[in-house]
Amino acid sequence: MTDAGRAVHVVLPGDIDDPATPSGGNSYDRRICTGLGERGWSVHEHPVPGAWPHPDPAERAALGGVLAAAPDDAVVLVDGLIASAVPDLLAPHARRLRLVVLVHMPLDDEAEGRALAAARAVVTTSEWTRRRLLLRHPLRPDRVRVAQPGVTPAPPIPPGSATGGRLLCVAAVTRHKGHDVLADALTVLPEAPWTLVCVGTLAREPELVHRLRDRLAGAGLADRVRLAGPLTGAALDAAYADADLLVLPSRGETYGMVVTEALARGLPVLATRVGGVPEALGRTPDGDLPGLLVPPDDPAALAGALSWWLGDDHLRDQLRRAALARRDTLTDWPVTTALLADVLKEVAE
Repeated sequence: MTDAGRAVHVVLPGDIDDPATPSGGNSYDRRICTGLGERGWSVHEHPVPGAWPHPDPAERAALGGVLAAAPDDAVVLVDGLIASAVPDLLAPHARRLRLVVLVHMPLDDEAEGRALAAARAVVTTSEWTRRRLLLRHPLRPDRVRVAQPGVTPAPPIPPGSATGGRLLCVAAVTRHKGHDVLADALTVLPEAPWTLVCVGTLAREPELVHRLRDRLAGAGLADRVRLAGPLTGAALDAAYADADLLVLPSRGETYGMVVTEALARGLPVLATRVGGVPEALGRTPDGDLPGLLVPPDDPAALAGALSWWLGDDHLRDQLRRAALARRDTLTDWPVTTALLADVLKEVAE
């Protein structure tokens, strides 16, 4: 099925393709733009540089120019990180343009509410985000739709190591992602046979990175933790293939795309029970969890789950089987693109 002849203008963060700052939101946006093009849409991309959602006057002006230049009645899909920061720029175009806001991460503020009110439709990347937006803002439920992230099919990784001790965390090294909680949990497991590779940018909160290194060094664990920085492509595939368990200790997630990326390889997950993470983790057709969930910001709970994983051969086998079963239920990006394309078509008609 194609949508030949249809056009959409997509307003994106300026760093969408920067390999030094990969993010789930940027990856989602890139997949959607590519997918819409493959379906026959004419996709006009407008990357807008800026420290979104905190732009400076010049960055706001650049965005204003993009909106003003869009032709009357154009369908304009705006990344929520941008839209939620500038409701005053969207409002004057609300009647002239067919605005759709794509919300990756709700901000829960008044500005976001005004931005979403200016849109003809809102698309979220999880059911959890949709529920939160409807709770926080007076939006019509039929105007808020969900297009969960897809996942690229991947071959299952080889069977895990005998001890299950090869841990992997894929997330920007920031407080929000909970690396400090993970470090605290690991310091009470010095005798366990684990190593940890952290994949993600180190540039967003350099002071946290410095404290993290000091914490690990003080506990005598520095040689067991590698801060690998951002990895993409084959290098990221290799990191997943060499892991026994994905650990995501976030304090908040709207979905958690790395969870399904791990499951696509049959890799079990240990994550915090926050936001859309349970939604991403899902269950097998038999109702089993392909991983473990713990409360956020709780080093003791995280350490307990890690200790259970490392010390119980039966648990590791059970979760590996469940991860492989969950792998077969995941959907690819064309499904995501089709869901979003349906919204764009409705808005265009």
